[in-house]
Amino acid sequence: MAASKSSHTMRNIIIAILALWSVISLIIIVVWATSPDLKGASECNANLKTLKENYAQEKNVWTKDRHALEELARQGRTNQSLLLTRIDQLKDELRALNQTLDSCLLQSDMLKDNITVLQDEIKLHKAIEANLTANITQQQEVIELLQHNLTQKFMDLELCTSMQKAAQSLQTAAEKKTEGCQFSKQFLQKQLEKCKSPPQPSVENDGPPGPRSGIFLAGLLSISILLIPCKLLVS
Repeated sequence: MAASKSSHTMRNIIIAILALWSVISLIIIVVWATSPDLKGASECNANLKTLKENYAQEKNVWTKDRHALEELARQGRTNQSLLLTRIDQLKDELRALNQTLDSCLLQSDMLKDNITVLQDEIKLHKAIEANLTANITQQQEVIELLQHNLTQKFMDLELCTSMQKAAQSLQTAAEKKTEGCQFSKQFLQKQLEKCKSPPQPSVENDGPPGPRSGIFLAGLLSISILLIPCKLLVS
């Protein structure tokens, strides 16, 4: 708007100067024409004609200049409008850039806060990782101890199984031995019953018992001795 006012004022000044110059020229022509003492009528007419021609030329020049100035003024107004439009566009772009800058600054602050939070979380995770590593190491030691104890228990179990098998074998042998002792006991009982029964006298031989009775008693004594370990096994 200020450029439009200045161009309009300049145009008015130029027009006023040209009008003043035209008026002054007319006054000079009139004074020259009404002064008989200075020149003759023919000379005055010639001068007047010359002045009129000059005036016409100057008027044409002034008209051309006026049109040129008006064209420049219109072009100036057009350029001014374009410049004002461009200035408005630049202002809008500047406001958009300022808003974008504010948004970027806000996002930068948010990112800084997020980075701080992430750094704190990283420190916390590192501490947790250290604790977990210590716990894992401790658990591995416990696992190794348990594996050692389990291996020891397996060895003890195998030993107990072997001892159980050996005991079962001894029990089987003892049971067989007991059966043999029972058989011997039954046999001895039968023999004792035979010994307790009164002997029948022989008509042909009334003398003392012969060597066959001694052999029988010796065998009975041997079987009794063998029954002693059987009684111990049974008990």
